[in-house]
Amino acid sequence: MKLLEKGPGFKSGLADLPKNLNGSTISSGLISTVFGCTGPCLVTVAAATAAGFTLEDTVTWVFGIYFFGGLLGTILSLYYKVPISGAYSIPGATLMGTALAGYSFNEAAGAFIIAGVIVLIIGCSGAIGKIMKFLPLEIVMAMVGGAMMKFGSGIVTTTKTNPIVCGAAVLAFFLVPRIIKKFPSVLAALIVGFVVALVTGQFTADMSNISYIAPRIVAPAFNGTLILSCSIPLAALVIGAENAQAMGVLRAEGYDVPSNTMTVASGIGGIVSGLFGAHNANIAGPMTAICCSSDAGKKEGRYVASVVNGITFALFGVVGVYAITFVGGFPAGLANCLAGLAMMNVLINCLKTGFSTGRFKFGTFAAFCVGLSGISILNIGCAFWALVIGVVVSLICESKDFSAAKAE
Repeated sequence: MKLLEKGPGFKSGLADLPKNLNGSTISSGLISTVFGCTGPCLVTVAAATAAGFTLEDTVTWVFGIYFFGGLLGTILSLYYKVPISGAYSIPGATLMGTALAGYSFNEAAGAFIIAGVIVLIIGCSGAIGKIMKFLPLEIVMAMVGGAMMKFGSGIVTTTKTNPIVCGAAVLAFFLVPRIIKKFPSVLAALIVGFVVALVTGQFTADMSNISYIAPRIVAPAFNGTLILSCSIPLAALVIGAENAQAMGVLRAEGYDVPSNTMTVASGIGGIVSGLFGAHNANIAGPMTAICCSSDAGKKEGRYVASVVNGITFALFGVVGVYAITFVGGFPAGLANCLAGLAMMNVLINCLKTGFSTGRFKFGTFAAFCVGLSGISILNIGCAFWALVIGVVVSLICESKDFSAAKAE
């Protein structure tokens, strides 16, 4: 087996792009962009501030994760014609806030590059593809359902916190497609939510006194202590959380998943983004989930949603200083509410696939609960531990199910 899986190719992806560029793919791509460019961006900005970096450093960091993350998703989606979205590790950004304190921006860049190298080496080993084939689909789906259920419950919590804006978005999601047939529900929620925020004065961005700041290449400096405390946990998050979730939701939707290529690409993305002082640009779980859901239209055309997401991500990175100010003006909870609505069908399918076969039921339930808990052990997120614990439980209690699944 070749290390990098073969796909339909760029010529096929580009040829079919115009006919699949429609309201469903555009709205799903934009929803994933709105989600990825609001709360997660602010998390990154907060981490840079906590580490004591300058505005110029922060702009370069934002450029690196969004431009190269978007480029990564666009390239893979067009080549494989599968909705693979690129971004960065949101938990990784949170971790950076404390891990980078007391270190220079150049040392941070060095640590990020090393994290990318680790991911690349693991990807080149071909181990990820073999592991994904071994993992029972039921356990993988339960992990994804549990780890991402926070987005579903977020619909409720954000609506309670901001009933006017988020409540309007939720009503639009359910009502507009019933009034205007075939109107994409996520697009309706996005438009109505933003308009209500604008009208009620809850969109507060002031863009009048901003000057453009260009991103720059950062000369890396390598610090052994920071590599241990930052690079290794970040690499584990990329593989054990982001990539695992993305691969899981793609399997749930019936796609052939290029697991090795996704891991290798995430490693390369980490190295390149690290040269701009940005932590790992990689395949993204939540954005892939939004773009591969049934709300993005017909299965064969959903890859265009990830292309839309990738292009808008890249543009967001280019105008970093304006982007940071703009997203700071979004009302509380709107992006998370929209993300939850967009992932609704994904979550339903995960639960259905995970629990409908009756196999691996104890391991599946364990994986779901661990994913739902949101725990982090050794700075590795719940998605990784959900898979590990789910498989261990099934190996102890349901070993016969592995034999039955292999025989099919």
